Amino acid sequence: MNDMSSTRRGFLGSAALLALLPGAAVAAQQTVAIENFSAAGKDLGTVKLAKVVKSETEWKKQLQPLQFEVTRHADTERPYTGIYAETHNDGLYRCICCGTALFDSKTKFESGTGWPSFWQPIAERNVAKSNDSSFMMERTAISCARCDAHLGHVFDDGPKPTGLRYCMNSAALNFVPRAKA
Repeated sequence: MNDMSSTRRGFLGSAALLALLPGAAVAAQQTVAIENFSAAGKDLGTVKLAKVVKSETEWKKQLQPLQFEVTRHADTERPYTGIYAETHNDGLYRCICCGTALFDSKTKFESGTGWPSFWQPIAERNVAKSNDSSFMMERTAISCARCDAHLGHVFDDGPKPTGLRYCMNSAALNFVPRAKA
């Protein structure tokens, strides 16, 4: 048997094994549509991008320990400890894991909870909602649509115009000052 046929057989065998793993082939090819925003906060339209999928090891290399626990294991930082809890600068809050625009400072408000709170995301398609029944309560968890990073929770006790409070973890966010248009 020549080297070429054994290499091909090995490759095909590996591909067959990958196909047996739940979601392995799907995750590698999955795309997501998100709303893209300039550094000035201008909506640049919808783009289709590859879903960001990394191993635990890769995420640990990229993130600080608290960022990793919050975003990858749905942990929560202690109230009043996050760097953005009382930030009032003008700019965008992007996902710490993949850079997707998540919130605009124009929708940030003081909730008195000790976490950065917003009355709406920058674009609904950039966040995903899921049920969270941990800690013996029913809540709606919010994650990044592109990389599945846990961000926080949304509650229905926020200000007008939406009446919503997106209570986010600073550890899941990266604040970027607004660029001049």
